Amino acid sequence: MGKTPILTRRTLCAGLGATAVMLGLGAANMVPARAQVRPPGAQDEAKLIGACIRCERCVEACPHGVISLQHMEDGIIGMRTPAMKFDSDYCTACSDESDGIPKCALVCPTGAISIPEGTEPVSVVIGIADIDTEQCLAYRLAGCKFCYDACPFDAIEMVTNRPTVIADRCTGCGACESVCVSLKEGSIQTGVTRRAIAVIPVER
Repeated sequence: MGKTPILTRRTLCAGLGATAVMLGLGAANMVPARAQVRPPGAQDEAKLIGACIRCERCVEACPHGVISLQHMEDGIIGMRTPAMKFDSDYCTACSDESDGIPKCALVCPTGAISIPEGTEPVSVVIGIADIDTEQCLAYRLAGCKFCYDACPFDAIEMVTNRPTVIADRCTGCGACESVCVSLKEGSIQTGVTRRAIAVIPVER
């Protein structure tokens, strides 16, 4: 799985400092305001929150730029922990890299992000695609099928020209969300910020 990253004193101090600040704010008694889609290998929420030192190495290492930091409004206890954001690209679990191991897992110094032994990284389910049929252009008879064309796992099928997610094939990679044009092509709902198809956390 590659060498364990060296945890420098500076990184450790920065992470512990951030943790101390959150504990001072009472984070130990708070839970995230909403569930998050996490990087592959970080699906154990309790482990992630407990082990992550907020070093941001995973964000910097992601070759597709789809890892961002959780904000305070998402819940103080998880603040500055990694979450997925599929605005312009999707997660391949670094299957296109020579070693096939997610870069985020390779650089994580604490094991907060780690692929279980014997698990194929690209098969790790990080979420599931969810379609808002009121916002989806195909359901509004606009003939859109960008999500269907983009899905690398054949997890979307077109039923009477409307996309439907095949749950047991979807890994939550975000390819469908990254190409959805519902917000660009005339969303009719005031204040809508989520795309018509978006990856949501899997209930565990």
